Amino acid sequence: MTALKRLFDWKVRGVRWVEIFGILCVAAMLLSVYLTKAAAARQSNRIAELEHEIDQSSMRVRMLRAEVARLESPARLEALSLQAGLAPIGQPPVVEAPVVEAAVAEALPVEDEAVEPPPVEEAAQ
Repeated sequence: MTALKRLFDWKVRGVRWVEIFGILCVAAMLLSVYLTKAAAARQSNRIAELEHEIDQSSMRVRMLRAEVARLESPARLEALSLQAGLAPIGQPPVVEAPVVEAAVAEALPVEDEAVEPPPVEEAAQ
């Protein structure tokens, strides 16, 4: 017991070494708390940045989906296909009015000639 008492009573420049050790422990704890809080603040800032990026990305995804819906709308596609002169498979192509009038004028029989109508074929199903 006397060795333990001598250890606690040992002084360095008038201050017991136990008090010096205690002050060093408190300083180490303060430093660790400070470093932990600084790391937590950095992580919090990083999380805020990532949330902001996620919000921007989700807004961009919504805008792209709206753009796809607009581009895939049936009315728009139909108008574009009519402008390009396209028609669904199995249907005759849509012809613009001036061409139709010229074709009708050529197909009309002259009054002197008698034209028989073409035979109607039934579609086999």
